[in-house]
Amino acid sequence: MKRTAAGRLRRLRRLLTLVFTGINAVGLIVFAWLLISDDDQQGERQLDADLQRVTAVVARLLQYDASSGTLVTGFVSRDELNDQCPQFFVLPGASGQFPAYSSAQRCVPVEVPVLGGFAEQAARSGKVEYGQFRGAGDRRLRMRAEPVRSTSGQFIGAVVAVTDAEPAYEDHLRYTLIVFGSCLVLIGALGLAGHFIAGRAIRPAAAALEQQEILLAETAHDLRTPVAALRALAEASLRNPEQSTELLPRTVGLAARMGGIIDSLLVRARLAAGVDELATQPVWLDQLVTGLAEDTPSGGASVTVTAAPSLVHVDPGLVQRAIGNLLDNALRYGRQPGQPAIVHITVAGGRVTVADHGPGVADEVAGGTLDRFTSGSGSTGLGLSIVRWVAEAHGGTLAVYNADEGGAIFELTLPVATNRS
Repeated sequence: MKRTAAGRLRRLRRLLTLVFTGINAVGLIVFAWLLISDDDQQGERQLDADLQRVTAVVARLLQYDASSGTLVTGFVSRDELNDQCPQFFVLPGASGQFPAYSSAQRCVPVEVPVLGGFAEQAARSGKVEYGQFRGAGDRRLRMRAEPVRSTSGQFIGAVVAVTDAEPAYEDHLRYTLIVFGSCLVLIGALGLAGHFIAGRAIRPAAAALEQQEILLAETAHDLRTPVAALRALAEASLRNPEQSTELLPRTVGLAARMGGIIDSLLVRARLAAGVDELATQPVWLDQLVTGLAEDTPSGGASVTVTAAPSLVHVDPGLVQRAIGNLLDNALRYGRQPGQPAIVHITVAGGRVTVADHGPGVADEVAGGTLDRFTSGSGSTGLGLSIVRWVAEAHGGTLAVYNADEGGAIFELTLPVATNRS
């Protein structure tokens, strides 16, 4: 199935929405990752700061007894840190021979041999060691091991402080969920915004293409019948030259009808494309309608005009064309079979009402605004569509009704101008 230009524009809108949303989504995800990473680092820095405070103080309180080769923890046991969290341990390294010491406060259950491994590693490297491991109940724990020296400068052990990292992890997890949830909401909002912006950007082109496709389809539909009739008349004239005098007027009439359809289509297309700009000026609507009714051949129809002075601010050429289309439609289709048309035109207060005594319009058209080139009375509706476009271009309206006593009523309303004379 061949894809229409309007359909391709709609697909382009979806593509632009996806690109817009995707680019912003990547940016948001990177930003979210940076936020989450920073929060994780901040949590670790806070835990490490508490651990550093403990190990640094305890390390300064320790004294090394060279004669016995042991560490003296008397000052440590009397310090307030001994009874607070985080808890700590003073553990020997590979070269240390002193007994292990642990703070009085038990904040989290921990296995001393595990901490001994960290203490030995810190004493061996001579550097502060950080680590995270699992304690009892698979609980997350974080530790800091600060090596301690003997008087000879040899690292003989380490002060190891341990704290519970589970609350910080849970806070970080909640923060992560909030950030990612917010990102999802923002991505959804950006998707809607991108869809709206892309639609606003493409809407004029899509509307123009859709109108063009409708226009071409309706043109083919409405020209098919007169073209076929014109060909039949030409073929009949070739076969029967003696009937040329009779067939020629009908041929001319069909050609004129086709020309009118094409002119109406061109006017409508130029209005829709914005090629023709309104050259508005104050116009006496009653005089324009009266002159137009007098100059239009009635073909035996009865046309009456009742007009009151009405000054409007319009483009006179376009309005004349619109009212001419209303009058032509009423003369052509506003009559009963075998009877001449009877048309009443009323002008007052910027409103032109054209009423006929024909069959009226279809129920789905009455009260509407002729959205699809259909008058419902047998006409193509193209001329009436031009009237609607002219009305909308001036900020006016075109309404269609069926009269109670029969016939159709077309009411064109235009903006009234202020009479400054």
